[in-house]
Amino acid sequence: MSDLKPVSNKRLWASRVFIFIVLFVNLQASILFWIFPASYSQSFELDGVIGETVIRAIATLFLMWNVPYVFAAIHPIRFKISFVEAIFMQAVGLIGETLIFLQLPESLIVLRQSIQRFIIFDGLGFSLLAFAFVLVHTKLFLKKKEI
Repeated sequence: MSDLKPVSNKRLWASRVFIFIVLFVNLQASILFWIFPASYSQSFELDGVIGETVIRAIATLFLMWNVPYVFAAIHPIRFKISFVEAIFMQAVGLIGETLIFLQLPESLIVLRQSIQRFIIFDGLGFSLLAFAFVLVHTKLFLKKKEI
């Protein structure tokens, strides 16, 4: 017998949609950073070959970090570990970016604005992932006969 919780199809698909939204935006950022690194390097107060290389390295990290999101989007119940990893990874990003932002001198306005965008993005992503998790992994959202 399977240990998967019975969850309505609506909740399962809603969870998948929320995960996919975060995955899509993350992958889009990765692809755009990779293809157009010069367009983003100035936001980090970088330029030239070094700036483009750093932005492409960030793009590669974005891509690498999104592997668990793919499995979570495929089946958020069956791949619960991947789902939990994605949530923790999103939280680590949010906390890390916030700590970076708090340590930046106020004179670095462009860089601070760039980091603020990451904080907002990861905060929204974390919220979507957390809600998607609650949809399929808490009894609060399960029908009484499903419990």
